[in-house]
Amino acid sequence: MYLNTLDWVVLAVYGIATVSLGLAFARRAGQGTGQYFLAGRHLPWWILGTSMVATTFSTDTPNLVTDLVRNNGVSGNWMWWAYVITGMCTTFFYARLWRRSGVFTDIGFFELRYSGRPAVFLRAFRAIYLGVFFNVAIMAAVMLAGIKIAGVLLGVEPYVTVLVVAVATAAYSAMSGLRGVVVTDVVLFITAIVGAVAAAWYALDHPSVGGLEALVAHPNVKENLSFLPDFSNWETVLVVLLIPLAVQWWSTWYPGAEPGGGGYVAQRLLSARNERHAMVAMLWFNIAHYAIRPWPWILVALASLIVYPTLDSMREAFPHLDPSLVRHDLAYPAMLVFLPHGLLGLVIASLAAALMSTLSTHLNWGASYVVDDVYRRFLVPEQSEAHYIRVARFSTVSLVAIAALVALWLENALQAFQILLQIGAGTGLIFLLRWFWWRINAWSEITAMIVSFAVAIWFAFVHGALGLQLPSAVIQLLVGVAITTTAWLIVTMATRPTEAAVLQSFYSRVRPFSRGWRHAVETEPDEIGSVTSALVAWLVACVLVYSVLFGTGFALYGNTIQVIVCVVLSIAAAIILFKVLRS
Repeated sequence: MYLNTLDWVVLAVYGIATVSLGLAFARRAGQGTGQYFLAGRHLPWWILGTSMVATTFSTDTPNLVTDLVRNNGVSGNWMWWAYVITGMCTTFFYARLWRRSGVFTDIGFFELRYSGRPAVFLRAFRAIYLGVFFNVAIMAAVMLAGIKIAGVLLGVEPYVTVLVVAVATAAYSAMSGLRGVVVTDVVLFITAIVGAVAAAWYALDHPSVGGLEALVAHPNVKENLSFLPDFSNWETVLVVLLIPLAVQWWSTWYPGAEPGGGGYVAQRLLSARNERHAMVAMLWFNIAHYAIRPWPWILVALASLIVYPTLDSMREAFPHLDPSLVRHDLAYPAMLVFLPHGLLGLVIASLAAALMSTLSTHLNWGASYVVDDVYRRFLVPEQSEAHYIRVARFSTVSLVAIAALVALWLENALQAFQILLQIGAGTGLIFLLRWFWWRINAWSEITAMIVSFAVAIWFAFVHGALGLQLPSAVIQLLVGVAITTTAWLIVTMATRPTEAAVLQSFYSRVRPFSRGWRHAVETEPDEIGSVTSALVAWLVACVLVYSVLFGTGFALYGNTIQVIVCVVLSIAAAIILFKVLRS
């Protein structure tokens, strides 16, 4: 155990402040499900955007980044950097549409967009599939990171960690509803950023590292600094760069980077004050998530290559840990043991903040599915708001308990990331097209979910059990995308389209671009330049994020010319984006 009394005092103050802040909104959340799950649809963009950033900044995120850097260098981060394209697509094409739809959850979208029993089944099926199973997998991956951090720094058993985390998070998220969650997220985000920067500062100050200049010149690090993979190794280029940029960003469903928006992102957009607040919240989220936040984690990961060059070196440093937990993602918490007391407590508090922020969002989001899309819609439709609030709080506690059990089964963050990508492989294109192509129907989505899940189960449990050689993760992803996409396209064309009246009602309410609807409904002309403006904004926003991201990296590396180029690109992109948004 590396903490002393000062560290524990810092942790105690943080814990009391966080839970108290969340519980302060308990009374307002109890006014009804509209307040509990959507905060009355009156939240401003800066709170919503920051809340989304805080949610994606979890304890497993720096662990995942560390895993990627230690295995593939800085360029390994393209596995998630590619989702900039997804996020900006959602910002300029879908954020306004979600707020305009007025649905209570993104699952409620199905009965707004589709018709008949398939739409009803889809709503129930997806609510359980995402709200319970998928959601639990995400929370378990987050808790796994907490297990590793607590194991390294506190020496506690995994079950103790998940018990404390589950109880503390459920205490305020079950009571405070979405408003309490997002307001607390702002505080948690600030704490987490301060902790990440402090961790990077002291990682560079480690005697074995010797500062920033010595870091980038060290033999263990120098070959890992490039933003692009080694093009002499085309297998690595394919896995790290080409597949994420060409296939992954549009084909897979992953929380926080859903093609077209969805999950807790849609929940935030639906709770915005208006359409513009929804769009700007999404823009701020993507800039902060991809451009501002990654480098403190990357610096710690690079420093760990010097301090803990191999897994054996980590096993020697932490002999009390279960050997199955000693993977490359453990290097991040392993670097934190060198922090001075007091600051160590603050950094652990920042990681706890990141953990609680993610869990609280997923708990509120998952409970909204259970209550509104299953319990009230199909089981008990005529009850008081107070009754549904009680069910929501019970659902929150149940979900966190299940996630805690699953967390004890997982071994590393990358394992969870790849499982989640595989489960959603091939479904993303539907989420992009269903707003703009009338022919997509409920059977399209049902087929995609069932087939993608079946392919994931096959590779995870059946393929190896039959004695067959398991293909690489990228091959599994490509096979999943190909099989799932082919299946849902065939089913789409072989089944009846959504009823004309439902299509017309959806189009009139949401007002998407008319080009994909002209054969099915009475359309209206699109706003002049609306499609072109969205495309331009999408492109320059991606340029802005990547310019800031890589410009920061070049500045840390000491490459002046590249920094100047990135600054010029980012300023030009920002000016163009501002003009497009004003038009």
